[in-house]
Amino acid sequence: MLKINMSAENGKLVVTLEGRLDALSSPKFEEKIGAALENTTAITIDMEKLEYISSAGLRTILEAEQYLEDNDCEQIKVINANEAIKEILELTGFDEVVSIE
Repeated sequence: MLKINMSAENGKLVVTLEGRLDALSSPKFEEKIGAALENTTAITIDMEKLEYISSAGLRTILEAEQYLEDNDCEQIKVINANEAIKEILELTGFDEVVSIE
């Protein structure tokens, strides 16, 4: 199960994920983030409570990053990722696509 909390202020969207971002939960994440993209210039994704991310979740983040890039916005920033999530992001090359702090 995935819990998604989102808040936006002045075009900056903060997304907090809790649980598992996988093939079952990524459509919900894609729908929520997609609905918020139009008025967004920057996205920060807090992964402190994210336990797992699959390729389906990575694809959704990549699509959001491509939207921001196409609209000359800031790169997605990932914060508070645990070591396992960081390793997945690095092994898949996502550390070159998004900023990891």
